[in-house]
Amino acid sequence: MHTRQLGKNGPHVSAIGLGCMGMTDFYTTGSDTQEALATLHRALELGVTLLDTADMYGPCTNEELIGKAIAGKRDQVFLASKFGFVRDPANPAARGVNGRPEYIRTAIDGTLKRLGVDTLDLYYQHRVDPEVAIEESVGAMAELVKQGKVRYLGLSETSAASLERAHKVHPISALQSEYSLWSRDQEDNGCLEACQRLGIAFVPYSPLGRGFLTGTLKSPEDFAADDYRRSSPRFQGENFAKNLLLVDKVRALAAEKGVTAGQLALAWVLAQGDYLIPIPGTKQRKYLEENVAAVDIVLSPAESAALTSIFPAGATAGLRYTEASMSLVNQ
Repeated sequence: MHTRQLGKNGPHVSAIGLGCMGMTDFYTTGSDTQEALATLHRALELGVTLLDTADMYGPCTNEELIGKAIAGKRDQVFLASKFGFVRDPANPAARGVNGRPEYIRTAIDGTLKRLGVDTLDLYYQHRVDPEVAIEESVGAMAELVKQGKVRYLGLSETSAASLERAHKVHPISALQSEYSLWSRDQEDNGCLEACQRLGIAFVPYSPLGRGFLTGTLKSPEDFAADDYRRSSPRFQGENFAKNLLLVDKVRALAAEKGVTAGQLALAWVLAQGDYLIPIPGTKQRKYLEENVAAVDIVLSPAESAALTSIFPAGATAGLRYTEASMSLVNQ
C-alpha cells in the first residue's frame, strides 16, 4: 500500500483510508455486523491503516464496532474520530453543534472507552460551533494532546480563515471536508490552498459522491426507505436525472481505461496532490478491494483534464446538503 504523510509533521498513513460511517448509520436499515467486521479486517490485510469514525455515527455504535474490530490489532491502525455534532434521540434528523471545552473533555473519554484504546491518533472537531471561538475549542483539544489522550488534531468542514486561526493555537494535522469530482467547492473557498501552504493534510470524505460516482445508482428508488440520501438535494427528482447524465460520461471514460467509474473518480482525487488522503466509505469487502485498487491507477494529463471538464464548477445539480446542514459548513 502506498502511503502519504498526514501533514508536514505527522506520520505516514495509507494513501487511502476507510470511512466507516455507513457500517452503522445513514445509508440503510439492518446493518450486517459480520460483513462490516470482515471488511475492517480485510482493510488491515490490504494495508489500509487510516480508519475514520465519529461519536455521532450511530450515535456511538460505530466507534463500538471499530473497537471490536481492532481488538488485538491496535498497532496496525491509525484511528481517527470526531466530536461536535449532538443528536436528538427523539428527532434523528436534528443536529446540534457543541464546541465548548467542557463538552470536548467529556466527549474524548467516551470515544476512548468505546474504541477500547488509551490514545486516539487523530481527533477532529466535526463542525465549528458558531457560539464558541475556534481558539477556545482547539485550546481544549490541545490539552488532550498534553494529557496523552490524543496524538494529532484535525478540523472538518471549516473555513480557511478558521483553519488559519486554529493552526496558530496548535498545529492542525488534517482538514476533513467533502471533495470529489462533483463537490469542488474546496478549490474555490481557499481550503486546499491553505492546507498546502500550512502543511496540513486534506482528507476528502465522500470522494465517490455518496456512491453516485460509482455509476451503480440508477434511481432514487434504489435507496432504502430510511437512507438519508432520499432527502439530499442532489439525489432528488430532476437533480438526480441531470447528475446521472454527468456520471454516464465518467462511466464511458472508465470503460475506455478498463477500470470502474468509482476507481476513476478516486484516482482523480488522488491525483490532485499527495497531501490528499481520501477516505471512501464502504461496508462490503468487494467494494473495499475495488477502492483500494484505485491507488495504483495513473491518470494521463489528458484523462485528468477530461474528467475535470465533465464536472466544472457549478455543473452538479443541487446542494450537497440541505440548506440547514449547509449552514454548518465553511464556518
